[in-house]
Amino acid sequence: MYLLRAPLRDYAWGSATLLAELQGRIPTGRPEAELWMGAHPGAPAGAVPAGTPQAGEVPLHELLAADPERLLGEASGFGRLPYLVKLLAAGRPLSIQAHPTLDQARAGFAAEEAAGVPASAPQRNYKDDNHKPEMVVALTPFAALCGFRSAADAGTSFARLAAVLAENTALAEGPGNNAGRAAPADTSAAVVAGYAERLLGASDGGGDSDAESAAIESVFCDLLDPSGNWTSGTWVAAAVAALAQAPRVLDEDLNLATAVGIAEHYPEDPGVLVSVLLHRVDLAPGQAIHLPAGNVHAYLYGLGVEVMASSDNVLRGGLTPKHVDIPELREVVAFESVPVPYCIPVSDRAGHLVFRPPFEEFQVERLDLPAAEGSTLTARGPVIAVCTAGRVRVASGADSAELSPGESVFLAADDPAATVHGLGSINNSDPATLFAVTLP
Repeated sequence: MYLLRAPLRDYAWGSATLLAELQGRIPTGRPEAELWMGAHPGAPAGAVPAGTPQAGEVPLHELLAADPERLLGEASGFGRLPYLVKLLAAGRPLSIQAHPTLDQARAGFAAEEAAGVPASAPQRNYKDDNHKPEMVVALTPFAALCGFRSAADAGTSFARLAAVLAENTALAEGPGNNAGRAAPADTSAAVVAGYAERLLGASDGGGDSDAESAAIESVFCDLLDPSGNWTSGTWVAAAVAALAQAPRVLDEDLNLATAVGIAEHYPEDPGVLVSVLLHRVDLAPGQAIHLPAGNVHAYLYGLGVEVMASSDNVLRGGLTPKHVDIPELREVVAFESVPVPYCIPVSDRAGHLVFRPPFEEFQVERLDLPAAEGSTLTARGPVIAVCTAGRVRVASGADSAELSPGESVFLAADDPAATVHGLGSINNSDPATLFAVTLP
């Protein structure tokens, strides 16, 4: 068993407080976005033998490469530790994004390698040759955009926006006002009304999913068209300004209210309007969603345990200053209306929940102590376990490790079965929680 030293990623969207509050330390004052617990070469965790914690750390991917059969067991068939575990702390919205399938990732990575695109180049789409199905379990109230709404629902929201823009134009053109200043809202009102008509018309097609998908794709791509009207920011600003003057509409339409909230961080980004196409999801602590390839999504705020196949491949579609490749994104995105992909856990004993998303790389176990006191971790292949509340002791054979929130361990495939014991908090009264990730 190895103690993990998880590197902290300081992306600009990171919260300045959530990880510090979890770990019971003073905030640094800088954004703290993610703790990476895994072997991805982009930011591998350092591994230290639990029996000799004073020893120097070794990057986990180097440790695994030295003896993959013993350390990874059947997971060695993936050619790597198949999953990456993170504590994700979003203080503001992440980019709207989607991830490729395995075949798309392999082809895209090979093409960029053959073209000699440097791995660190900002225009690089594929950092590795793996796909990135993922899931997140909320530790605090957690908000996200996740998957396309029905064409009917999205069309209704765009119709409301068009009406608000039209009303805003009429008011601006009233007596004593300068009609010229209403031009952005006037023109964009007609365009937005066209989106509404397109989406609502597709939804009236007797359940024609192809027609709905085509309508969703056309609106999505029009909003993000780099040569289109939305990318200048003027139309986005006009839409947000009009909505801000229509509180009744915002009360009636969560997606439009979400767009206005996103605009506080990205005031002229067309992704503000793309969000209207997507489900707004609010997770209570303990709830989870899973995100397959092609699902367009963005986390808005909150702290969670995020697990994914070991990859850093992201195709972005707004709410970001980073590279946006619309043709490649269009190839990756699944333009279909889908229900919110909640991941509902199952329980086989007290204090023990198992989240099983439809992915072959991982499952996630949650153990709540003291109810799960003395429980044995599922150990099919390697395990990464991270404490998120209280204090926990993980024991495997002669090794043991005491974990506080944010601390984690790696258990090799050939380690003895590990048991979990709660140590409470400093006053020995608080419950404890451990998340463990292993093969399904």
